[in-house]
Amino acid sequence: MEIKGRITKKLAVESGMSKAGKSWQKQSFVIDTGAQYNPEVCFQTFGDKCEMLNRFDEGQEVSVAFNISSREYNGKYYHNIDAWKIEPLGERQPQEEKLEAADLGSSDNDGLPF
Repeated sequence: MEIKGRITKKLAVESGMSKAGKSWQKQSFVIDTGAQYNPEVCFQTFGDKCEMLNRFDEGQEVSVAFNISSREYNGKYYHNIDAWKIEPLGERQPQEEKLEAADLGSSDNDGLPF
């Protein structure tokens, strides 16, 4: 799934130790989608995905790819919205620019494939 909006809050990084003795970290952030009802959505990044959030500032327009999961504990359900990709909006990607530059150089033969 994917959603677009403006980053309004980047919360502090949380970290700890699992029962298996492995360290973990997560960071949550909120985007405002501009929707009329419930415009704010809180996402979380986990593990090495926390680093991708460092490239973005509050107020920046982004597109967030995410997964939604639920789990039951003691008869109650808890939900996670896990971001796995964050991209800036309104900025061109370097790879796209390279492809367009290659297309511009191929104007020989009036664009005919032969």
